Amino acid sequence: MGATATAVRIRHDLHARLIDARAQTDDLFQIVRAEAIYDRPIPERHRIIFYLGHVEAFDWNLLAQRAFGLQTTHRSFDDLFAFGIDPVGGGLPSDGPNDWPARGEVESYNQRLRDELDHAIGHALAHPEEGHPHLIPMLEVAIEHRLMHAETLSYMLHRLPTDRKIRGPIGPSLGNPRFKSRLVDVPAGRVTLGLKYANGDEFGWDNEIGAHATDVAEFAIESGNVTNQDFLRFMQAGGYENPALWSKESWEWKEKEGVGHPAFWKRDGNLWMYRAMFGEIRLPLDWPVYVSQAEATAYAKWLGRALPSEAQFHRAAYGTRESGKERSYPWGEDAPSALHGNFNFKQWDPAPTGSHPEGASAFGVQDMVGNGWEWTRTPFAPFPGFVPMPFYPGYSANFFDGKHYVMKGGSPRTAACMLRRSFRNWFQPHYPYVYATFRCVED
Repeated sequence: MGATATAVRIRHDLHARLIDARAQTDDLFQIVRAEAIYDRPIPERHRIIFYLGHVEAFDWNLLAQRAFGLQTTHRSFDDLFAFGIDPVGGGLPSDGPNDWPARGEVESYNQRLRDELDHAIGHALAHPEEGHPHLIPMLEVAIEHRLMHAETLSYMLHRLPTDRKIRGPIGPSLGNPRFKSRLVDVPAGRVTLGLKYANGDEFGWDNEIGAHATDVAEFAIESGNVTNQDFLRFMQAGGYENPALWSKESWEWKEKEGVGHPAFWKRDGNLWMYRAMFGEIRLPLDWPVYVSQAEATAYAKWLGRALPSEAQFHRAAYGTRESGKERSYPWGEDAPSALHGNFNFKQWDPAPTGSHPEGASAFGVQDMVGNGWEWTRTPFAPFPGFVPMPFYPGYSANFFDGKHYVMKGGSPRTAACMLRRSFRNWFQPHYPYVYATFRCVED
């Protein structure tokens, strides 16, 4: 197959993936009852109506002029829906529902943008000789940006009261009752952080670029994520009342916000309940606990352990006992499937820890991809030689501030394309709503 034919096939595939990604976000907005579209389920985030327009405005602002030279017909909406909010980045937003346009106006705007972009993409596919610089990476960015928002919207809608949503199924999934987490020794070895090009056409965000090797000393890591039951013991031992377990900033945050338990938990008399996507259920003790990085760090300190570094996570997840050899995924080279973990929008809620033994790493560590992002203790920072994306320069660089921490792995609502080894997620340590769990290490 010639180079031109290959490029056309890649572009066709990307257009189909973009259409599939649109279906993911479209389905999410269908969950929201009409009267709830202007709700703000998370105080630090925009109202739901913003995201309805944002996923389309982003594609337009990215592709229209830069790739195709299209002219806008609604500059005010292009600007209104351009940028989200960095959680815990400043004061809470103060806008009201009346500050936003009607849903029908936003949906008409969205459809117009889709029609024009699809026409332009179709033209580009039919005329590859015209070049369209950066079109392929731009389409990759548009696809993954939308799929990231499919996850963001999921945990936002998780906070929406049940009567404000079109109800779906609830209830714990079956797990592996024989699984019991233990410390696993991981021998010293070398890991490759960042995207390492094999074919030259791999896609990665700018913070992934810059593959480099680093040595990791021997350490031990828990074979499973910390569960709700594990974390309950920390609470019963007074973990939230012991300032010695918390950094000064985290203690002040906890006290100011009145944080005394994970955000996904709710007290009901003498029982702990869990906020599942479509209703409350009795706390599933064998599910991974979802907490902020501050809470995870306090728990680890309580045990005399620590959160893993980004390099330790890589070693435990992708390393092998064969010197210098790493896997693309914890289980090997096979593409991610339902056998390997809970990801790619397979479920709304987590599965019990240890439910996917086929996805274990070479060292027997389970659930390192899927079922919950995993906090590390590594600040989010550029790799050597970092260069911002020319058409999206602020994607990573705006967050290299020492206030964000790397997360690895993926959650039940993470798309399969973002399960690649080099992908990095990040949040501030006091943000409790994301689908993020953790495990501890002993150095």
